[in-house]
Amino acid sequence: MRVSHKLGKLVSGDACTSARRYLRQIALRREMLDVAAARLTRTVDHEKFAEIYRRHAVENPGGAWPKYLDLQRWIEINLRRVRDLDLDLGGCKRVLDIGCGTGYFLYICEWLGHDTLGIDLDAEPGFTDMVNLLALKRVIWRVEAFVPLPSLGEKFDVITAHMICFNGHKSEKLWKIPEWEFFLNDIAQNQLRPGGQLCLDFNREYDGRNYTPELKAYFLMRGAELQTRRVLFKATLRSPLSCASVAANPAKVSLPGKAINRAVS
Repeated sequence: MRVSHKLGKLVSGDACTSARRYLRQIALRREMLDVAAARLTRTVDHEKFAEIYRRHAVENPGGAWPKYLDLQRWIEINLRRVRDLDLDLGGCKRVLDIGCGTGYFLYICEWLGHDTLGIDLDAEPGFTDMVNLLALKRVIWRVEAFVPLPSLGEKFDVITAHMICFNGHKSEKLWKIPEWEFFLNDIAQNQLRPGGQLCLDFNREYDGRNYTPELKAYFLMRGAELQTRRVLFKATLRSPLSCASVAANPAKVSLPGKAINRAVS
């Protein structure tokens, strides 16, 4: 666009009109999101939720898990996640959420008609209470480096992992390229349908970054779209030649003795 056109737009007031229109659109979308979140919140059995809240809520939870008992806030956050993946559009999909926590993301997906399954530990009673309240299917499983996910039946159209901790988050065992190579290959070969989506949502590490520059380059080579903390694979999980040695020579990778037992709750 020419500078003269931009100046003319400013003088004529068209820029102000465009700005007002844009702000109205943002406000409308926000209002629609609030209305939808409020509607979804009302579908939760509030008497049973109140019992869970009384058992587990704490004042000023900070980063501890009871923060998720702010029901409408986390319904809204997970509704945004659902919309970012276009799960509010189209037909029924099979959805897996790794580290499903309270299950709000899966609950919204179920409400929209999708077939869902969660994976998580059974270490936090509050998470189990919420998963049971929301009547969700969950496999009890610890995600570990160089250990494939369990057999979960039919493959999935969408696989998500929000606020990832299974990667050795904030520890000396933080996953590097070999661990992610194994994980992504397992997902591609055994869990994700051709053309499916994988969305990885990272927490910040001690250095303030979600992932290292090396991992960033690696994810890009595998065909990912990077959106700050999110790494999104749409319809492809390429295997780059630079990492082919890990995939081609699994014997060189030291595997743990065994994975923990799994169960469906």
